[in-house]
Amino acid sequence: MPKLQKQHGFTLVEIAIVLVIIGLLLGGILKGQELITSARVRNIADQNSGVQAAYYGFIDRYRQVPGDWGQANAVQAIPGVLTGGDNSGRLDGGADWTEPLALWEQLSKAGFIQGNFKGGSTAPTAADTDVAPRNAFNGFLILYRTDDYDDAGGTPADRLNLVLGAGIPVNVLRELDLKIDDGLPQTGVLRHAVTSGATLGTLAESLPACVDATTDPDIWDIASNEQLCNAVYLY
Repeated sequence: MPKLQKQHGFTLVEIAIVLVIIGLLLGGILKGQELITSARVRNIADQNSGVQAAYYGFIDRYRQVPGDWGQANAVQAIPGVLTGGDNSGRLDGGADWTEPLALWEQLSKAGFIQGNFKGGSTAPTAADTDVAPRNAFNGFLILYRTDDYDDAGGTPADRLNLVLGAGIPVNVLRELDLKIDDGLPQTGVLRHAVTSGATLGTLAESLPACVDATTDPDIWDIASNEQLCNAVYLY
């Protein structure tokens, strides 16, 4: 009688255990990614709230618009201030960076935000560490009066808005929009930034892939997985 050979391999129980372990690992990874995304969303939302509170707190204390307040008068109330604006009562002035950067200097030296910013008159570069705050993705925040955002009506109004900073993944912006607004890039207070021709240049711009324009209304295009998006918060 021929000798039976032993079959080597995994039992059904062993395979089941391996599959359970793999499932637990994948679940942990996905949950970890979800927690990271949520933390980044909270960081951007808190940063926006902090800037808004600082801006209106400054106006309430000094009866002046930070950044627009002329240096000669501002330094009398805030020692050490080196830059200021034209006293027009608004943060504007076209492509000139003087007021957007003076804003951060005046807010920081008055104690309304953390940091010690020095102001300037040209667009910040990657090497600049003391001219403007950055978001969690290293993009510069910009508070200015422009119409550099998408609008469902087609013609956005000239409004004070906070550019949240370039380099934000589209899934983070979508979750942020759902958290604080209506979830759509062309309506509400959170809007997709323009993709070209921004008043203050590329630092205030986004990329077309961040929004799916084939739907009605347009939506944040998370399927594109674009990592370099930008948005503005309307004041």
